[in-house]
Amino acid sequence: MPDTTDVIIIGAGIHGASLAFHLTELGARVLVLERRFIAAGATGRSNGLVRMYYDLESDARLAWLSFPYFREWADRVGGHCGYVRTGFLQLMPPNQAQPLRDRVAAQQAMGIPTLLVTADDVRRLAPALNADDFEVAAFEPESGYADPAATAQGFMAAAQRKGARLIQDCEVNTIQVVGDRVIGVGSNCGRWLAPVIVNAAGPWAPQVASLVGLELPVRVLRHDVAVLRRPPALGATHPTVIDEINQMHFRPEGRTLTLVGLDDVNVLDESPDGSTDHSRPGHVDRVAERICRRIPAMDEGSLQSAYCGFEGISVDSRPILDWAGPSGFCLVCGFSGTGFKTAPAVGRAMAELIVAGRSTDVDLSPYRWGRFAGGALERMLASAAAYQVV
Repeated sequence: MPDTTDVIIIGAGIHGASLAFHLTELGARVLVLERRFIAAGATGRSNGLVRMYYDLESDARLAWLSFPYFREWADRVGGHCGYVRTGFLQLMPPNQAQPLRDRVAAQQAMGIPTLLVTADDVRRLAPALNADDFEVAAFEPESGYADPAATAQGFMAAAQRKGARLIQDCEVNTIQVVGDRVIGVGSNCGRWLAPVIVNAAGPWAPQVASLVGLELPVRVLRHDVAVLRRPPALGATHPTVIDEINQMHFRPEGRTLTLVGLDDVNVLDESPDGSTDHSRPGHVDRVAERICRRIPAMDEGSLQSAYCGFEGISVDSRPILDWAGPSGFCLVCGFSGTGFKTAPAVGRAMAELIVAGRSTDVDLSPYRWGRFAGGALERMLASAAAYQVV
């Protein structure tokens, strides 16, 4: 007879781990099934930025509700998540200065510690940065980055201390549905029964959804990363930066390295099972050219490593956080490369939805499955057809 539990979570990345942690806090019996190991997929290749600046208020609110977890990790979860405060800068071209001002004002109204700073302010805050191509920037003095793998492992370890079970090297190959309700899963490791099954499988989420006949508007996005050695003259750190002018983001990695990702030269629809050990040809040259525009002294730097990761990107670049398909099937996926920093609040909100039927602090309506209904998905897909990444 298969074992029975309250909730089965498919995927032990940051969102599966956070959900397991919060479900066990609410007293649920939880089983997490992971095809490889904790943070083996998108989480392990995340760049780990912790910041609150977003275009959408709902996303900023999720990040703001999540921030105390990173800052108070030892007390809230236990252990260490590798959070490092560097300060965060959002750089926008001059023609986007007013929208940036509006977002800073909106986020200040939420209580987020963010400031509107001038180019001269940036020169004082980070003298190594070229500040000649923008007028104003958003600055979050408390923000920075964390270690994504350590964060997921910390959530999972805390969930296990509260009774959650984790089975690794376990690939789900069937989801059993009786009538219109899920009742359990089958895998290469055996079968389990549960009235709630959560798809937190990252870039594999479409494959998992297909097991219940559900087609997700989620594609696989490959992103390449380069890690550069900073020249000693740049010092031990610099702010974490999203640079929309040069379509890149970067942050320190320890005291001697800088991690750089590009935001406009990614690849759609590769298999998430592909190798992540190397970046594509030409990527390092593009990184070097762009980082030297923003930090001219990086011309004296050198390459430490380059690799890639895969993530699930939805057609509107927003996550799907809702029930969908047969009764009891729950989606926590489609984070489109920005899910790490919101994972604590998302896990808490989804745990409340599963256990109590509603979230107390988070408005989940912007992330509902129903936003794709009534022809909306077709319109989004037509719009996405014009969006090309190479």
